[in-house]
Amino acid sequence: MDEGRILAASKDGAYVIRMTGDVRLTLCTTIDDYFHRMLENPEFASVWVDLCDAEGVDSTTLGLLAKLALEVRHRFGFMPAIYSSNPGITRLIKSMGFQRLFELHEDVCANPDNVHRIPVVQGSEDAVREKVIEAHRVLMGLNEENRVRFKDLMAALEHG
Repeated sequence: MDEGRILAASKDGAYVIRMTGDVRLTLCTTIDDYFHRMLENPEFASVWVDLCDAEGVDSTTLGLLAKLALEVRHRFGFMPAIYSSNPGITRLIKSMGFQRLFELHEDVCANPDNVHRIPVVQGSEDAVREKVIEAHRVLMGLNEENRVRFKDLMAALEHG
């Protein structure tokens, strides 16, 4: 699998986040930092997430995406869009309950102009651990299946 990368484009407050390769918790600080800056932009108007070139997406990344969708709905009153043309990724995001958080499109999305790689933000071990815990709490709050799925991991993280 290719190393995970986070690419982004924005114009007039409309954002596209493209995740490519194998997106893992090593990028959680980068993702969370970018989402925070994006949502604080006074011109923020929309966001869609493109997973069409993702080969793998771990549960920490999924939790951060869920957090993004919940925050967008709470603060701005709409559901962001998510695109996935990979049947395995689509199955995964549906199993997490994402069809209730995002407008799910199972097709390839258009290539926006000016997509650039987001610089990687290194987080301390403690900061990464806290983001992993937060991401999994969000996932566990989505449905009972996720609560059961991540219960043991959360117990280990919180007491380890």
